[in-house]
Amino acid sequence: MERVDAVVVGAGVVGLAVARALALAGREVVVLEREAAIGTGTSSRNSEVIHAGIYYPTGSLKAQLCVQGKAMLYAYCAERWLSHRRCGKLIVANTPSQLAGLPGIEERARANGVDDLVLLTREQAQALEPALQCLAALHSPSTGIVDSHALMLSLQGDLENAGGLVALHSEVAHMQVLPEGLALEMRDGTQLQASTVVNAAGLDACALAQRTQGLTRQQVPTAYFAKGNYFTLSGRSPFTHLIYPAPEPDKHLAGLGVHLTLDLGGQAKFGPDVQWTDSAQDLQVDPARGDAFYAEVRRYWPGLADGALQPGYAGMRPKISGPGEPAADFLFQGPEAHGVPGLVHLFGIESPGLTSCLAIGEHVRKCLV
Repeated sequence: MERVDAVVVGAGVVGLAVARALALAGREVVVLEREAAIGTGTSSRNSEVIHAGIYYPTGSLKAQLCVQGKAMLYAYCAERWLSHRRCGKLIVANTPSQLAGLPGIEERARANGVDDLVLLTREQAQALEPALQCLAALHSPSTGIVDSHALMLSLQGDLENAGGLVALHSEVAHMQVLPEGLALEMRDGTQLQASTVVNAAGLDACALAQRTQGLTRQQVPTAYFAKGNYFTLSGRSPFTHLIYPAPEPDKHLAGLGVHLTLDLGGQAKFGPDVQWTDSAQDLQVDPARGDAFYAEVRRYWPGLADGALQPGYAGMRPKISGPGEPAADFLFQGPEAHGVPGLVHLFGIESPGLTSCLAIGEHVRKCLV
């Protein structure tokens, strides 16, 4: 059995960032990816938004790592000339309850270390975005967008320059806890032994933990899958900022509502919605869901024309909280929780995982010191 120092399972943006952090710290790192290319799962099916860190519970890992990761990601992209834009976003209120909730959003953001939100009147918001309809809005100038694929290629390059490597077509069938480390067996029969394993398998992270012999399965959370459908806008977008509906304070949201995001070419897309499913492979967009999208979008953009939305793509959130439950925090489960030296599971790494990736990498590296 071949021995390696450290294995990271999963070559999404978080797995690559973790592997990069370990390699830059002098570890010998191999990333095992079951697909034919990096970043083909959750990392390639999202909004590509750099989040500010506004909504997450104060003191949560999501809040801490999003704010830290945002600063690290902007600096990383600028240093390497990776395509990104600090376009800002407007959180818009169109109901009395949404309007009443805006000060609470601003207060939570400030507690999380986000101190640049500005409350705008309807007139001020419409001066920024004339096509917008709202009662008021919060302006988040530090929200942005990034080319996630360029980011992942850069992370892979850093990893490989530090001596690490990515092994594609390498699906881990199961792991086993041994006295001298962890044994991994691939679907093709290849076996590896490592002193450190980071389970960054995203949608498959809980299932991989369940397939680990010698690990107490009661500590593995239940996996839930929340599909997010996107519809794209035909024609030119009238908006230059991202537009997010303010959450209704009395509702548990699995997502942030049907919002408008832009890519770096200016193309607008709407979504994601929340569609609970039993299969992580359920990625087809049902055109019939477009009716609900029109209704939601017209709350803040009444000028949306009939026939302007086309089915785009769907992503899948790797959740560890189910329908009707408050969104769970990131869960980093290390030796202090399960008693296996050198093993760290990353569970429930949904949004803001992309924004937080570099901070997650550093967090995991410190967990393994």
